[in-house]
Amino acid sequence: MARTMNMGVIGVGSRGSYHATFITNFPGVHVSAVCDIYADKAEKTADKVEAKAHYRPDVYTDYHELLKDESIEAVLIAADWELHIPIAIDTMKAGKWVVLEVGPAFTVESCWDLVHTSEETSIPVMFLENCCYGKRELMIANMARRGVLGRIVHCEGGYRHDLRDEVADGDKNRHYRLHNYMHRNAHNYPTHDFGPIAKILGINRGNCMLTLSSTASGSFGVEDFIKRKRPEYDYLQDVDFAQGDVVTTVIRCAGGETVTLTLDTSLPRYYSRDFTVQGTRGMYIEQSDTIYMEDNPKQNHNASLFSHCGEAAWYDHKYLSPKWRPENAEKIIGGHGGMDGLAWSDFFDHLERRDKNFNIDVYDAAAWMVIGALSAESIARGGMPVAVPDFTNGAWMKRPPRDCDDFTCPLPEDEEPAENTAEKKETLVGY
Repeated sequence: MARTMNMGVIGVGSRGSYHATFITNFPGVHVSAVCDIYADKAEKTADKVEAKAHYRPDVYTDYHELLKDESIEAVLIAADWELHIPIAIDTMKAGKWVVLEVGPAFTVESCWDLVHTSEETSIPVMFLENCCYGKRELMIANMARRGVLGRIVHCEGGYRHDLRDEVADGDKNRHYRLHNYMHRNAHNYPTHDFGPIAKILGINRGNCMLTLSSTASGSFGVEDFIKRKRPEYDYLQDVDFAQGDVVTTVIRCAGGETVTLTLDTSLPRYYSRDFTVQGTRGMYIEQSDTIYMEDNPKQNHNASLFSHCGEAAWYDHKYLSPKWRPENAEKIIGGHGGMDGLAWSDFFDHLERRDKNFNIDVYDAAAWMVIGALSAESIARGGMPVAVPDFTNGAWMKRPPRDCDDFTCPLPEDEEPAENTAEKKETLVGY
């Protein structure tokens, strides 16, 4: 039977409130306290926990008071983006493990502070990037690890999500996106798209980012939306929003790979993370959920790509992650198609065993979040490349792989992994 694990939750807007209620599904997990600067949000979340779990967590409006509770082992931080790192640092200094919701960093220095505090206190951080646990993301990572796609050369990802209503209604809903879009121009949500790619490329574990360059289109989408759809918001009618409608970021890695990320949240569109992985023997395309392999005789290299790719589901029986197989169904729960359940299962498994070696650790959090700060700098400099800090201080060259799945698990007996003869370069590019 699982031991009792007492959790605190800081920041209970829509996402934090969801988490506070959702994690009570896990054996032994007890939500001891919730906190938000808005008392009504904190009380409402406590009501939800009480209705579901039949106990009421303590309620705070000052997170420092929550951190004084010695019974709390770990804290989820789901507050405003700009508060993520400062609260995480205070939480580590209070001796509590950190679960950090996704978002951008606002300065490079804050990322260093996050890393140094974790190192100095020996308190671990798990970055709660649920997309790293996605069904296709894990399957393609499995194929990449086994050499099926050959040497990985280029990846693409995006956060392409029409958020115009959420931005416009920011003051009404007390949501931080509005003021970020008014005053900052950056890839402001980089980790959904980059996290799974970073795992595939071995960032911080055998590979690292070297440079980043970002460009941004003009800002027209939210302004147009407000004028047409929110005419009652007088105070927003003449605002010149800073956030570009489409931000394109290109990253160069030490292993020779390139990555293109796209932020696209201010124009009408369907949701997509544009997850694409290209190797020397094949590629995966999220847009059509297809895999193109050079040795597939049914594919015509000169014909329409989407007409001649194989459905990715055809590869499920060979490379689907064990986490997504029927025998693990009890963990594939919660939002985002079950990714939330898998991410939290991973965290609680580590917390229960007091295993500090998270699959997405503080170095990953810093490296992925810093894209927000660096993209803002690059955009302000006209798209000039900027150096990406190495938060491991060179340890990336020797750190062993640690992913969100066990890629040493055997394939089905009737299948053999592809032989990967594309060896990684011994000498990586300096920076």
